[in-house]
Amino acid sequence: MAQDGERTPSDAAAHRSVPPLPRRLADPTPVVLFGTALWFAGVVAFGWRDLADGTFDIQFFSCIAGTTLGIIGYGVFRWQRSAARRGSRGSWQGLSGLDT
Repeated sequence: MAQDGERTPSDAAAHRSVPPLPRRLADPTPVVLFGTALWFAGVVAFGWRDLADGTFDIQFFSCIAGTTLGIIGYGVFRWQRSAARRGSRGSWQGLSGLDT
């Protein structure tokens, strides 16, 4: 137990402030686009294979769903970011360095 006047680990002055993440690490755009591109690569690969067989399996349709959701998600992400730039009241807030 700490004595009177002795600093404890929970003192705010004893903690260092955490620096903000660099823009390239905080920006989710490359991750979203890369993930969507991987789903699309799956569509091409499984579509090519299934086209040769004449039947389309669950992997092909799963990749179509992943690609579609990636595109929709990226669209919502861009829409929210543009609303934050406009200053819309109900828009996404946070990662302010990415909003410019």
